[in-house]
Amino acid sequence: MKKLALLPVAVLLIWSCSSKKSENQTNVTQDDFLWQWIDTTVQPGTDFFKYATGNWMKQNPIPESERRWGIANLVRDDNYSKLRQLSDEAAADKSAAKGSNAQKIGDFWATGMDSASIEAQGIAPLQENLDKINALKTIQDVVNLIADFQINVGSPLYSPAIFQDEMNSERYALHFYQGGIGLPDRDYYFNTDSRTTNIRNEYIQHVTKMFLLLGEDGVTANRSAAAVMKLETDLAKSSRKLEALRDPYGNYNKMSVADFTKLTPSIPWKDLFERMNLKNIDTVIIGQPEFYAQVEKSLKSVSIQDWKTYLRWNLVNSFADQLSSAFVKQNFNFYGTVLSGVKAQRPRWKRVLDEQEGFLGDALGQLYVAKYVPESMRERYKILVKSMLDTYEERIKGLAWMGDSTKQKALNKLSKINSKVCFPDKWKDYSKLEISRSSFVQNVMNCRAWSYAYEVEKLYKPVDRTEWEMTPQTYNAYYNPSNNEIVLPAAQFLIPGLPDSLADDAIIYGYAAASTIGHELTHGFDDQGRQFDAKGNLENWWTAEDSIKFMKQANILVKQFSDYVVLDSLHVNGDASLGENIADLGGVVIGLEAFKKTDQYKKGEKTDGLTPVQRYFLGYTLGWLGHSREASLAMQVMTDVHAPNFLRVNGPFSNLPEFYEAFGIKEGDPMWRPDSLRVKIW
Repeated sequence: MKKLALLPVAVLLIWSCSSKKSENQTNVTQDDFLWQWIDTTVQPGTDFFKYATGNWMKQNPIPESERRWGIANLVRDDNYSKLRQLSDEAAADKSAAKGSNAQKIGDFWATGMDSASIEAQGIAPLQENLDKINALKTIQDVVNLIADFQINVGSPLYSPAIFQDEMNSERYALHFYQGGIGLPDRDYYFNTDSRTTNIRNEYIQHVTKMFLLLGEDGVTANRSAAAVMKLETDLAKSSRKLEALRDPYGNYNKMSVADFTKLTPSIPWKDLFERMNLKNIDTVIIGQPEFYAQVEKSLKSVSIQDWKTYLRWNLVNSFADQLSSAFVKQNFNFYGTVLSGVKAQRPRWKRVLDEQEGFLGDALGQLYVAKYVPESMRERYKILVKSMLDTYEERIKGLAWMGDSTKQKALNKLSKINSKVCFPDKWKDYSKLEISRSSFVQNVMNCRAWSYAYEVEKLYKPVDRTEWEMTPQTYNAYYNPSNNEIVLPAAQFLIPGLPDSLADDAIIYGYAAASTIGHELTHGFDDQGRQFDAKGNLENWWTAEDSIKFMKQANILVKQFSDYVVLDSLHVNGDASLGENIADLGGVVIGLEAFKKTDQYKKGEKTDGLTPVQRYFLGYTLGWLGHSREASLAMQVMTDVHAPNFLRVNGPFSNLPEFYEAFGIKEGDPMWRPDSLRVKIW
């Protein structure tokens, strides 16, 4: 996944930054966009990211309510304002027909913003489910309730999912993955460094305090937290590490329901599927069988009382953000402050918009597109996608390391990539979703039940390749290997503070074509994506020789990023981030080649003292402008397959000879890498 690109209309966001220019910078206008962020006290060859964005960082500290701050936040803040206005209008519309999208948006928004009613209700919206937990008497009761909770409560113990069969992209399949833990990743339960140890201790205190809020006394709450930690640690021991979860073959274990039941004999899956409204299921795909072996062990060894405790914790943790302020504050204290270093909670209206986006995103999206996204915008960026596809084709044809057989199949896959730009042609139908103004928690439960039913229905229908997994107002993008498609939401194309008339090709090709379009295209050919064929099926279409050559270069990239230190002794996980690092490098290379076809590049004239190629690299860097709190960086390295922003610039740039030439990078500079270590893939 990636993030943004460029909107072809003026954006009404203004950044209050400027910087002095050095005396040798000729023809620079005072309001030039790119110079605002450059820190001329830093040499490009020392740290290009800091050179290109350092001045902005100095003048824009991270707000107390944010774990990171940068261009992504500015784009999102603009969209927050737009979506808030749309929600306010829907809530005030007395004429909205019952069952209409406007009524659902308005009522969801109204209950979410009604803090007085939420405060008065306290824990009452969860009481029915708490009673169900308290009534449990046998392990079969526990297993049944966990299945029931999947529908509208959450995913305690395990995580089912429905999406295309990796070996047959023409059919949806039921998948089961590891889960059941409250910390962000399994390594948080075992790493012994002081930072992680402190988080683990704080987590136990957090769970204890949540049990106190549920009404337990101090002794009982301490015992409950210890039981939760023990059960979760056992599950974490059998959970795969972040890098292992990126192996598509290793995480594809198709088996009959009968064989799945043999793996977990305490769970009668056939009966549970009926409870979960999953009819006529004969096969499932298990991501991590060893995790389910541990689930079986835990079901046999953990007491009924401790399972009740675990389920109470999962229930309150699942709804902590929608309950009264005591739960919200305690939840934020751990997941916001302890884990991410955030000092103050974001305003309620932004948090409710996030909930609304997650559940009613397409309903909001229709209103957003109608008001803010013209058809002309989509047409323009379809043309830019075509330019990048054409350039990618040329690059593949010219690859010296790839043999003809593999090359022809790569070209076929490239030609079959479908691009979805700005907004979908078909929207989700929310007609069966019930939303009222009675209870925010109940609305969330209804939304979860609707979302669950929406996914289950896929099992009995043909694959819908028109569906979007993101909304137009989402600041992100993705490549879906099963559909062999790139999806580029409209919000991705926003540049805060820069009217289209001032965005030259160099910025467009760096900021949009390279960091987003080229990035997502390259995901089809990274270490994971390359294992899927043109139809979206897992299939080895590479010759053995070409696979070896690919991995030789990929392993150099793994070492390059593994050598980067982010904090103290904390290194980037080069294996886990490999796919994103290949995509970043591919995006920069393909974007630059496409830019070389433009008149601006061919003329070679300076703009505000910068050559076209310099502006290209600065335009790409603009897409990653921002900084993070140390706690947030540490969590990102442990849980995210993306490297920190500064390395998504410095890392790929240090492999490009054009970058060295453009900024005079020389041997001995920290950004310098010898030619033998410069990665060349796509």
